[in-house]
Amino acid sequence: MAQFRTLDDIGDVAGKRVLVREDLNVPMQDGRVSDDTRLRATVPTVSELADKGAIVLILAHFGRPKGQPSAEYSLAQVVPAYAAVLGRPVRYIDWEGVDDAVAALRPGDIAVLENTRFFGGEEKNDPAVADRFARLGDRYVNDAFSAAHRAHASTEALAHRLPAYAGRAMEAELKALQKALGDPERPVAAVVGGAKVSTKLEVLRHLVAKVDHLIIGGGMANTFLAARGVDVGKSLCEHDLEATALDILDAAERASCTVHLPYDVAVAKEFAPHPPSLRMCNVHEVAADEMILDVGAAAVEALSDVLKTCHTLVWNGPLGAFEMPPFDAATVALARTAAALTQSGGLVSVAGGGDTVAALNHAGVAGDFTFVSTAGGAFLEWMEGKALPGVEALERR
Repeated sequence: MAQFRTLDDIGDVAGKRVLVREDLNVPMQDGRVSDDTRLRATVPTVSELADKGAIVLILAHFGRPKGQPSAEYSLAQVVPAYAAVLGRPVRYIDWEGVDDAVAALRPGDIAVLENTRFFGGEEKNDPAVADRFARLGDRYVNDAFSAAHRAHASTEALAHRLPAYAGRAMEAELKALQKALGDPERPVAAVVGGAKVSTKLEVLRHLVAKVDHLIIGGGMANTFLAARGVDVGKSLCEHDLEATALDILDAAERASCTVHLPYDVAVAKEFAPHPPSLRMCNVHEVAADEMILDVGAAAVEALSDVLKTCHTLVWNGPLGAFEMPPFDAATVALARTAAALTQSGGLVSVAGGGDTVAALNHAGVAGDFTFVSTAGGAFLEWMEGKALPGVEALERR
């Protein structure tokens, strides 16, 4: 694993200005933060630095202002909720007059600087923008893994201009990912679900060479079933990718990775909650006017047995249309098995991706996994085996 300097290495920061890249890109409803998960994730790093007497200057983006200042995308509206989460005062600083405002701060103060994306060069990793940020601080801490897959001025270039460290949330994420695929305890299983194979081609290609068991669910499983000659009826299916699916299956076989596809399924003629046409059947018995909407109970039981033989699990995506009961059954059942195995100490379980987090919360087990990432795109690119610029910039040099 690459070595990163963390807050354990940052030394005495009393009176020092520490630029901390966080993810404050939270959902808003009626002018209020509707989900403070990302805000809560920042607390360990920001509180630790403030308690050590640092002047904490938080860099973050909010929405897509496309390089233009706008009240709609101002981080000022996030500050009240953020102060409530931190349990201490938080100042807001606009870019106009930023130097004087920062100079007036005292040790232990926390301030949120205005949206980094108000600068057109932020998303272009413009050296001039990074220089402008750098002159405000003495140290740099990146605590936003969710933004680490983008080479932006505040996530990549800035890390080369100041002594750079991983924050506590970033550190936890990197350690969890290392346990999951970097240097995992085998056997390793991966659950990959979702609607379309096309969105996760690179994930699948990468995983077959990394894991011992690849469990494919969701709509993408239908494409693999069709590639194997199964008539999937009206199910969501990318027939144009059947040859690609076969290539992935061949690659898995060469790598001694066992691919698990459903052999019994929940089908219905209409996509609706508890439809009258709902029935369970073997995958070879799907009628022309039916849709596969979930993995069947027998297959889930077999998959649970697979997990019981494994020591590591990586999970991205639901097994069925979990937002609509009863097509949440397979996802909930397998997630609860994984959670129980994790709690008993037999399994390291790492999950990530928006739908995945929602599904695990729905199953009531998100807190029982070893680590659940809220990073979305960055988590997916890590699963694809891609280098993440914001992470690479933190490596010890």
